[in-house]
Amino acid sequence: MAEAPVPLTEDEIEAALRAAPGWRREGDEITRTFSIRYHGGVAMIVHVADVERLISHHADIDLRWGKVRFAITTHDVGHKLTEADFDLARRIDAIAKAHMAEPLDS
Repeated sequence: MAEAPVPLTEDEIEAALRAAPGWRREGDEITRTFSIRYHGGVAMIVHVADVERLISHHADIDLRWGKVRFAITTHDVGHKLTEADFDLARRIDAIAKAHMAEPLDS
């Protein structure tokens, strides 16, 4: 059985944010928005969802005309930030790059 996620300390969150350029903290979640054409955004979301299913960790995703916003927190520990959130952020960055999405909040 997998170990339960552990919330990061404030110092650990600051260090993880420094290692995740473009992601920013909004309360107890990290967020990033990408510019991408609508149908490209749909394809990118499907790609992200496939990875999320495999790692059992999910972002809140907001698709709008011309952009996609991701917000990540760990629900299982009371909506706190964990290493799993930053792992998913790195994966989303790689997927966004593969789909030629441009970061809006670098």
